[in-house]
Amino acid sequence: MRLFLKITLLLLLPVSLFAQDTTVIKRQANTIAKALLNSDFKTVIAHTYPKAVALAGGKEKMLQMMSNGINQMKAQGFAFEKVSIGSPGKFYKAGTEIHCLIPETLIMKTSRGRMSAKSNLLAISNDGGKNWSFLDLNQGTINSVKALFPNFNNNLIIPKPAQPVML
Repeated sequence: MRLFLKITLLLLLPVSLFAQDTTVIKRQANTIAKALLNSDFKTVIAHTYPKAVALAGGKEKMLQMMSNGINQMKAQGFAFEKVSIGSPGKFYKAGTEIHCLIPETLIMKTSRGRMSAKSNLLAISNDGGKNWSFLDLNQGTINSVKALFPNFNNNLIIPKPAQPVML
């Protein structure tokens, strides 16, 4: 009987990992996208992967960096117009975490017209998929993935961000 129970658990565990609720992750990703559009950086930081926030110097320092960055962008004629979150990809077990890529498209107004940039968010859950934190995968964060995630599952392939295009 014990052997049967162990075998059943071993067979069901992978099924439960990959049977994540994509509506939860997408809803939480849309929360961060809406916050970015509204310059609500406290909400963005609250949904950012905690190790990345710590690496940036903490919440206050990250808030200051984000505020300064958006002010510089505005001074140069840039403004976020739209953020679209795509459908979550495959879920991967990485130590005690679950990781998933979510496509993201940013539309920005510039002094030269509108620009589109496509990248991915890395979604991370420590509680079996109930709550997610996110990391925008720009070139800098892609290079930091191994440091931030020592148990990163190498089966999850992170594509390089596409170059922005004028619309």
